[in-house]
Amino acid sequence: MNVFIRAALLLSVSYLALPVPGIAGDPERPEEREWNFRVFLDNQEIGYHNFELINEEGRQRVVTEAEFRVKFLFFTAYRYEHVNEETWEGDCLKEIESRTDDNGRRFAVRGLQQQDRFALDASKASVGLPDCIKTFAYWNPAILEESSLLNSQTGELLPVSVDVVADEVLEVRGEQVPATRYRLLAKNLELDIWYSNDLEWIALESTVRDGRKLRYELT
Repeated sequence: MNVFIRAALLLSVSYLALPVPGIAGDPERPEEREWNFRVFLDNQEIGYHNFELINEEGRQRVVTEAEFRVKFLFFTAYRYEHVNEETWEGDCLKEIESRTDDNGRRFAVRGLQQQDRFALDASKASVGLPDCIKTFAYWNPAILEESSLLNSQTGELLPVSVDVVADEVLEVRGEQVPATRYRLLAKNLELDIWYSNDLEWIALESTVRDGRKLRYELT
């Protein structure tokens, strides 16, 4: 349970390049956008995961906040808190700062673009990464084109593979929405992500190790 949630929130070396345009730098996008999700474990609501995107003079600032509580009888069996702020220019990450409390295990990640590399300080281990990287930024469908993504909780750059599963129709906010389901595979993670026909992120789902479903419902 703990291992999966850590991977799913950040978030096979095979890789399918998909013709999906990036959306982060589109000048026609409004100044602010939000994605607010209720999070369920099977039919039990366990918390929320919210994203806010603000366009600022050619850059995008994305603020993410998540909080989970899994209860058993009258006790909290598992808790998770994650706060992350990222700055993007086009489809490249320029700066990141995150803090995570994973059921008592604490993580901190700080990173900044420096000339030809991305300098990262992740929980006492400093590393240098290529100059243009992406996190598991589900709000930006350009991640579907990547062969590796940065785990914003641990600072790991993880190999990923992406494939198209099917065209489907999902119920979103009480309406039937045509969508495409993609499957993203990474370390300890098999994740389904749905995008509408205009490439809006609308749903996420995966199976935890005990067979239960973790599901995001857009509000």
